[in-house]
Amino acid sequence: MLALLRPDDRRLPVMLGLAGLVPFVATALASWWAPLAWQAPALAAFLYYSAVILSFLGGIHWGLAMGRDAPTSPAFRRRVLLSMAPSLIAWPALLWGGVPGAVLLMLGFVAVRGYEASAAGAAGLPDWYRALRHVLTGGVVVCHLIVMARLWA
Repeated sequence: MLALLRPDDRRLPVMLGLAGLVPFVATALASWWAPLAWQAPALAAFLYYSAVILSFLGGIHWGLAMGRDAPTSPAFRRRVLLSMAPSLIAWPALLWGGVPGAVLLMLGFVAVRGYEASAAGAAGLPDWYRALRHVLTGGVVVCHLIVMARLWA
C-alpha cells in the first residue's frame, strides 16, 4: 500500500490525520450518550488519548529539529526545547484530570498550533501539513469543549 503512494501524494497523511479525530469524537460523544456505566471510562479514554496525541505533536518538532537544523543553531535549541512542551503539558493534565486536565490539554493543542503558525514553528513544515493541523486542531478543540461541558454538567 505504501509503495503505491507517490512522494508528492498527501492523501495518506491527511486520511490518517482525519482518522485520528475518530477517537476524540467517539469518546466525547460517548461521555454524553453512552450508557451511564461507560461514560466515566469514555472521559478517561478521551483525556489519555488527548495526552498521547499532544505528546506526538511535540515529537514531530523534535524529529524536524534533528533532521533540519544544525545542533549548534538557535533554531535547533528553540525547536528541541519547544518540542518537549507538549509532553510536559500532557503529563500534569493527566494527573489533574477532570476539567483542569481537559482545559490544559486543549490549551496545549492551541499552543502547538500557534507555534506552528509562527515563522519559527512553520520553518520546514509543508503548507499542506499546516492546513491539516489547523483543521485537526479545530476538531480537537471542539471535542475538548464537549468533554468540558459534560464534566461541568
